[in-house]
Amino acid sequence: MSGHPELDRLVHEDALARDRPVAVGELVELVRRHAPLLDAAGEEAAVRRVQARMHGLGVLDALLADDDVTDVLVNGPGPVWVERHGRVEPTATVLDLDEVRRLVERVVTPLGLRADRRTPLVDARLPDGSRVHVAMPPLAVDGPYLTIRRFAARTLPVEEFASPDVAALLVAAVRERRNLVVVGGTGAGKTTLLNALCQHLDPGERVVTVEDAAELRLPGEHVVRLESRTASPDGLDAVTIRDLVRNALRMRPDRIVVGEVRGGEALDMLQAMNTGHDGSLSTCHANGPAQALRRLETMALTAGVDLPLRAVRDQLASAVDLLVHVVRRPGGGRAVSAVDAVDDDPDASPRTRPLVRAGRVVTAS
Repeated sequence: MSGHPELDRLVHEDALARDRPVAVGELVELVRRHAPLLDAAGEEAAVRRVQARMHGLGVLDALLADDDVTDVLVNGPGPVWVERHGRVEPTATVLDLDEVRRLVERVVTPLGLRADRRTPLVDARLPDGSRVHVAMPPLAVDGPYLTIRRFAARTLPVEEFASPDVAALLVAAVRERRNLVVVGGTGAGKTTLLNALCQHLDPGERVVTVEDAAELRLPGEHVVRLESRTASPDGLDAVTIRDLVRNALRMRPDRIVVGEVRGGEALDMLQAMNTGHDGSLSTCHANGPAQALRRLETMALTAGVDLPLRAVRDQLASAVDLLVHVVRRPGGGRAVSAVDAVDDDPDASPRTRPLVRAGRVVTAS
């Protein structure tokens, strides 16, 4: 931690030893006991640092409160890194090993989870919706590692991602109940764009969302949110995205929104799109529309269902209408770079047809 780590540690330990809430005045007395030569400004700073240790996520709270910070990265003991405006940079906040361990406990314990040698990889969600990933030794060689993807406080409009004509094309596709898949690399803004598109859903529709971590904020009054669960140390079984997609089909949805498809649930999503749930949306990792089509095909084939490749391709061609590619700009912003329609060729695999290239409409949909 920046400042006076040894002073902060001593004051914090004395405060914990009282085994009750400690008032600010008591913290000032403890600071003066351990550092009698500090001036008033130094005392105030020390009290703030100790309070940060004792509540919330400690010193990380100030970083998470910064609207410009999108990711907070703890790479074990040492400086905390953040991403601002698309650039990763170190901060003045420096943590020792004990502080990192305490942060991990603060994240996982309230959720009934554990992070240790037996459970070295943990995914969690903070109360504000931010996603957290924890990696512990021995897998994390220099860890523990803590990665926090901040929950966006503001829903961006589609126009933030695209020119007016491209934005109009995408909004029209949502309102016309086209099935859309947003594709892009890690951190490209797939979920943020998906959230922007979902602002144009009919508020009277019953929408079921399926996510690893509930991030989407849909405007309608009839939104049902489902969140996956990892297996817990006390014996609770994991509930996967695929389990939830199958369950969503039984909940009479008008649309299904899947935060991200990564595996066999792709087949269930395609079947949902083909069975009266037009206007469904999802995201997947891919470097472009054509690559996304192949990746969806591959993921559907991993579903463990004995379907021939031709049948999977038929499902894909009839299910997905548009593939929307979002990229991160050099300055850190996000933009729609390509939109492709999916055409069904009865004599070959599905093909993509460009509607938008380099952020510009090239043909009518």
